[in-house]
Amino acid sequence: MKLFSKNDNSFICENCNKLVSTLKYTSRDHCPYCLYSKHVDINPGDRLNTCLGLLKPISIEKYKNTYKIIYKCLKCNKIHKNIMANDDNMDIIIDLSVKK
Repeated sequence: MKLFSKNDNSFICENCNKLVSTLKYTSRDHCPYCLYSKHVDINPGDRLNTCLGLLKPISIEKYKNTYKIIYKCLKCNKIHKNIMANDDNMDIIIDLSVKK
C-alpha cells in the first residue's frame, strides 16, 4: 500500500502570510520561512485530514542524514513530524534544536 502521494503545490502560509513556492524534489509540506505547516494529511500528500489546524514547530529530531521537524497541532493537539526541506530557515531549526 502506497503511503506517500506527491503533492507539491505553492500556497500562502497561514501563519506568516508569505507565498511558499513548490519544492520541486518532493512534496512541499510546510513553510520554509516560519516552518509552520497545516494539518491536512493523514498519510503524506493525501490531503484527506479534516482537522485543518495549524501545526506549530516545537522541536527537531535527527532522522537519517537530515532532521525531522516535530509539530503540535494548535487545533487537535496531535503531534506530527515532517522532514525538513533544503530551503528551511536554519535559524529556526537551530532555535528548535536547543529548546530540548
